[in-house]
Amino acid sequence: MKVGLAGFGSSGRSVAAALVAGTIPGVVLTAVSARDLSTARAHLDTLDKNIPVVPLKELAKHCDVVVEAATGAAIPEIVDAVVKRGRDLISISAGGFLAVPDLEEIARAHGARVQIANGAIPGLDILRSAREGTIYRVHLKGRIKPESLANEPYVLRQGHDYRTTPPREPIQVFNGTAADAARHFPRHLNVAASISLAGIGFEKTTIELWMDPNIPGAIHLLQIEGEEIGLTMESRNLPSVNPKTSRIVAPSILAALRGRVALIRVGS
Repeated sequence: MKVGLAGFGSSGRSVAAALVAGTIPGVVLTAVSARDLSTARAHLDTLDKNIPVVPLKELAKHCDVVVEAATGAAIPEIVDAVVKRGRDLISISAGGFLAVPDLEEIARAHGARVQIANGAIPGLDILRSAREGTIYRVHLKGRIKPESLANEPYVLRQGHDYRTTPPREPIQVFNGTAADAARHFPRHLNVAASISLAGIGFEKTTIELWMDPNIPGAIHLLQIEGEEIGLTMESRNLPSVNPKTSRIVAPSILAALRGRVALIRVGS
């Protein structure tokens, strides 16, 4: 299976290194695209000088599947360049798909499939299973380091100004629906978007966000109440080289790729 990478930051480079090393038999990195092509070329040369670095609009012709490792803001352009050219897409930026409300119709029209990798989100497999029955409640409590939230306009409007000095104790900065969280915290939307898409939707999913100075990385507590199952699950994420990205993101992409070629697959 030929794989192209759209985005070559810390997560993209980790995925590239694993694929070049042959971590997943039958999966080969065949092209890379990035916002800064020359920087991507320099990084990729340390792994393999023969893999082309190309503009996004040319990526699809080099591969069977494209992995998005960019940002949510890039999703509409990536959908145009990849899904509309009939290539499957694996994404880590679930929040970006809010800007493509007709994504399912686009994928159907062009014979492509879109998969959102688990990333830093606990319990997605069980949530998808529970959706086949009856779900009463899905709630996510997110605890995030102050420096990741301090400059958000919504936080500042609520009177929480910790841009220079963090709070001494955890402070709740949001409590509402995933739809409102999407509007107020677009940069922190991926987790909320993923559980909303996998479960009962943006209006019925509820979100708490806390600014917590006492944690090394984001902590997400997912609670599901349904007819068939009740679940409480917590993930503790460690920052990567890029402090805005969890260390588990690159392994999550690799797991998604491995699942596409595995003869035996565990999980739904």
